[in-house]
Amino acid sequence: MNLLYPALSRENMDQYLHLLGVRKKKPSLEALSELTRAHLWNVPFENLSKAYYRTHRDVRKIPSLEQFIEGVERFQLGGTCYTNNYYFCQLLANIGYKVKLCGADMANPDAHIVSLVTIREKEYLVDVGYAAPFWNPIPLDSDKDYTIQFGQNRYVLKPKDKTDRSRMEFYRDGGLNHWYVINPLPRQIHEFEHIIIESYRHDATFMNALLLTKFSPSQSYIVHNMTTIFCTASKSNIKRLGGKDELAGVIQEWFGIPKEFVVTGINQLTEFRDAWD
Repeated sequence: MNLLYPALSRENMDQYLHLLGVRKKKPSLEALSELTRAHLWNVPFENLSKAYYRTHRDVRKIPSLEQFIEGVERFQLGGTCYTNNYYFCQLLANIGYKVKLCGADMANPDAHIVSLVTIREKEYLVDVGYAAPFWNPIPLDSDKDYTIQFGQNRYVLKPKDKTDRSRMEFYRDGGLNHWYVINPLPRQIHEFEHIIIESYRHDATFMNALLLTKFSPSQSYIVHNMTTIFCTASKSNIKRLGGKDELAGVIQEWFGIPKEFVVTGINQLTEFRDAWD
């Protein structure tokens, strides 16, 4: 057992795996890929719950494990990076993976968290909280760029620098749009408490932008403010919506989140800012 992360009860472990639709297997690269793909599809990146819980429950932290599981099971919710990546890291540790939770710097230090998993002495990046199609563990030991092409988006993991730090770059329509740099030291979730609290400020990104994603290799759904994107392996369908009612209907149809919950969450957003700005 990885003592950095709390033990899961048998009930919580079974619930979590059931929600992912996978069985517990001996740690391997193939089993990790299966878990990662299942998480990206069944536990969306979404910030509706963040806006909702701040307003209606005065929450300024990630939900408890039980609240997280209930949110996925009852309302088809997920979370942003701190929630999705932390609980997935905890699940992997309890299954028996050699995993560590790490901070990642964006414009500000520790603005993101990821998991680094070691299998057969090789280290992989696992990130189910970046609203990105990272459905396979990404090798960190390559001396070349590792590139994922997804429609007009391109994700490039650069080789480690001299300080053992890896940089993930996100290109949209050919231009560098966003990035993060992984700090490889193992961390615990309480070390990010002040950053998480800041993420609930009224001027914070995900209090002013809407982003929901669920990915699989065969089809993916993205809602970014008033734009929806449906992707298959061969094509993308991009649509600009006409208003909040249409937006709420699409989210309900694509993600299964109850419409009342969606409308309440949308109304908490003070504006529709670019989530990647």
